Amino acid sequence: MPPTTLPGTVQHASAGVSGFDVNSILSAADAQNLKNAGYDFCLRYIPRMASLAAGNLTNSEALTILNAGLALMAVQHAPRANWVPTASLGAAYGSYAATYASQVAGLPQGINIWCDLEGVATGTSAADVIAYCQAWYNAVNAAGYVPGIYVGYATMLTAQQLYDLPFGHYWRAYNGPKVATRGFQLIQKTQITVSGITIDPDVTQNDNMGGAVLWLSL
Repeated sequence: MPPTTLPGTVQHASAGVSGFDVNSILSAADAQNLKNAGYDFCLRYIPRMASLAAGNLTNSEALTILNAGLALMAVQHAPRANWVPTASLGAAYGSYAATYASQVAGLPQGINIWCDLEGVATGTSAADVIAYCQAWYNAVNAAGYVPGIYVGYATMLTAQQLYDLPFGHYWRAYNGPKVATRGFQLIQKTQITVSGITIDPDVTQNDNMGGAVLWLSL
């Protein structure tokens, strides 16, 4: 059976809040240690397909994160470096992101789910990247979630092409390019270790159009 939808409310983030993204399962002690270290939100990963589900966010871990006083969002893993995006992949991955978020993690509609765009193969056309992103956006949006996009290295898109995508929420990787006009709502910093946990610190801000990320918080 699908999990019970997580408690809490979907909220716009205030600017200047410190948090982190992490690619490991957090125990209650881990989550509390990170909260005590001054972090107020967490981004955890969800998979691209069922065969890759191990180690990703579950309903029980999400409850642990929320109960530690951390707000929560989800980001889908990108393929390995030098991958080639297509519209069909975007539709498949976006559909599974929404299915997993709802049926495994129990995330409520209205929260940001992030598309990780990075490591695209050299020579990939901008049109193929755009088609992938559009299809991913459409699938996640149709399920009632709010698509965001993590802008990493090797997107194969210009700042203007990134802005022209349908997303209204942008997250800049520590090594990511700029996005024209709108800019970013979330800024990633370089990886560190806190209480034995490897994380990428992040900080919220309002973008140039007044937008902010949407997360779940108790």
